[in-house]
Amino acid sequence: MRATPLLISVSILFLFPLRPAPAQEPVDDYHALVDRLLDVAMRDCDAFDFLQQLTVRAPRRLSGSSGAEEAIAFVRAQLVQNGFEPVVVESLLVPHWERGPVEEAVVKIPGREASVPLSVCALGGSIGTPLEGVEAELLEVQSFEELHALGESVRGKIVLLNRPMDPRVVSTFEAYGGAVDQRSRGAIEAAKVGAVAVLVRSVTLALDNVPHTGSLRYAEGVPRIPAAAISTVGADLLKRELQQAAGVRVWLRFSCRTLPDSWSGNVFGQITGAEFPDEIVVVGGHLDAWDKGSGAHDDGAGCAQAFEVLNILRKAGVTPKRTIRAVFFMNEENGNRGGPAYAAAPARAGERHIAALESDRGGFAPRGFYVEADSATLVAVRSWAPLFELLGAGLIKPGGSGVDIDPLVKSGVPGFGLLVDDHRYFDYHHSDNDTLDKVHPRELEMGAVLQALLCYIIAEQGISPFGKDSPDH
Repeated sequence: MRATPLLISVSILFLFPLRPAPAQEPVDDYHALVDRLLDVAMRDCDAFDFLQQLTVRAPRRLSGSSGAEEAIAFVRAQLVQNGFEPVVVESLLVPHWERGPVEEAVVKIPGREASVPLSVCALGGSIGTPLEGVEAELLEVQSFEELHALGESVRGKIVLLNRPMDPRVVSTFEAYGGAVDQRSRGAIEAAKVGAVAVLVRSVTLALDNVPHTGSLRYAEGVPRIPAAAISTVGADLLKRELQQAAGVRVWLRFSCRTLPDSWSGNVFGQITGAEFPDEIVVVGGHLDAWDKGSGAHDDGAGCAQAFEVLNILRKAGVTPKRTIRAVFFMNEENGNRGGPAYAAAPARAGERHIAALESDRGGFAPRGFYVEADSATLVAVRSWAPLFELLGAGLIKPGGSGVDIDPLVKSGVPGFGLLVDDHRYFDYHHSDNDTLDKVHPRELEMGAVLQALLCYIIAEQGISPFGKDSPDH
């Protein structure tokens, strides 16, 4: 893709809360639409075909990589071929980190001649090790408080941050939130007390030998140390060895590096509204993915569903009053530049975004929506729950919508996040497990149908200060 620099300008968006549907537009009017959407969607399950092509053509799509640019080219071609125009690629600068070919680690146990290999992978953004690697005595902690309480005794050691996700928490995303700070801040906190490297227990509930990557942060004034994820099996092995013997040592080596920022882009296409084309409902996912697995659930599924929303509505023969735009955001994983770039692009100044929906919790069976908006919006969406129940997905909860649409939501746009059965999501997340065979075509397609229904209802009913159909009324 030939890119030009993005000129950033902050748009003023004229936004109003969503109001309950007017009495003259009863919910029952949409029952026939549900049947039509289901009929055209489930006949072919085109979302899975899109996902298959994406993951075969660009399985490694981390920002700045050739795979990311291949993914942009694929999506752009699909949008053009299907007539979802105008098709736009908006340029932005993204981080460019490469894993490199070397990722090795072993544990050396006193009294044993042979070292034991460990399954590890560098965390995104980590510095590499010296060519000879890093070797030091291992120390395990469960929290940053415990780490800092050890003080000088940490100096010169490799730290294992080994707090697991809490299996007692029903929402796996909440459990993830209770453990992921080790990955994001672990290198900073360990370096503050003199550690030479850090190993982080993979943020997953699965017990397997597959490490899960993800972004880390470094801080100004704090030494940068190498950081890697270790599989849950490996982390438990190290814990047992530390309980049985003193002086356990770990050697690790990896060749990752950070290169200068690269030009990339957000991609979007749309069905232009028949009556109010400048009023826009966004549905999207992030096109970038970690260089482990093929990003099938995270977030190839969300991208496939965004495309399928347009495809389903077109095949059903309906044209919304307002524009429904599918946005494929770049750089959610290791920089989060795509969402802010989209919201601030000069073209947004002439547009009025009335809602934004994101799917970034995997292509699992849909259960409903999270709503990130005012109470009137929540009441409106709950009034549509009987329609969503026809798809087995009538759960409407207040909650976060999505990282990429967050800049729009912060400026006042009602945000929606697809709520799915997420129990298995973190088995695959950011790892070599995240492959196409883990996605069920029917579940993926049902999520697209549900999103198409929500987008169409909002596009038809609109947003205004008084709950009327048009701001001119």
